[in-house]
Amino acid sequence: MPELPEVEVTCRGIAPHLVGKRIDSVTVREARLRWRIPDTVRALAGRVVRAVSRRGKYLLLECGDGHLIMHLGMSGSLRVVPAGTPAGKHDHFDLGIDGKLLRLRDPRRFGAVLWTAQAPEEHPLIRHLGIEPLSRAFDGPRLHALTRGRRTAIKPFLMDARRIVGVGNIYASESLFLAAINPRTRASSLSAARGARLARAIKTTLRNAIRAGGSSLRDFVGSDGAHGCFQRRAWVYDRAGQVCRRCGAQIRRIVQGQRATYYCPGCQR
Repeated sequence: MPELPEVEVTCRGIAPHLVGKRIDSVTVREARLRWRIPDTVRALAGRVVRAVSRRGKYLLLECGDGHLIMHLGMSGSLRVVPAGTPAGKHDHFDLGIDGKLLRLRDPRRFGAVLWTAQAPEEHPLIRHLGIEPLSRAFDGPRLHALTRGRRTAIKPFLMDARRIVGVGNIYASESLFLAAINPRTRASSLSAARGARLARAIKTTLRNAIRAGGSSLRDFVGSDGAHGCFQRRAWVYDRAGQVCRRCGAQIRRIVQGQRATYYCPGCQR
């Protein structure tokens, strides 16, 4: 599933093609995504895209009198292609802008294309989202405060979007490795010092992933069609049975919250 780095890579990739440009056309080939594409989206032609931003894993296209909300779901990607590029089987939605197409490809159809005339932070899908991990507001003291009274293990805690947005499975495992924290550690037992170390590790991991173009495990590509390569640089993710590059111990795999967790028993005691 595309997480914060993949969505941020997409946001940065599409923004130069959209901001300040008028929407010339809207094409809906398949409206039945996770939520049906509303008819209001089909009437966007003529509006100007004023800004492109990200909140959690949602992309927001500001159009003056509202926002187009887009989500990549489990397998989606947004690409900028020349106008007239033939659509593939899973290319469900196009915005025609300045001789180009912003095209949503979503094989599993778990993505979303929605419209809101209200402030996006008030939308039901967005208003309950937690803190942005790359924001200045997210630091060691804030993370430590968030973990107080939380009896869950720290790995699934990091993946709870109501607390912190966008730290997906890969990035939670990688961040905990950098911070030398065992993924089974109870969140409430996190000390202030380890909280500060983990907050720094999360920021480092996410920034490195963005620079690498995100992670492409199956379907994700950036707006230019390029695959992300962060997964090739992972310290622990998907490396069960292999030796740790730091200490030589064998990387282990466990399941937490029905998701695979990878860690080094030597580095993350």
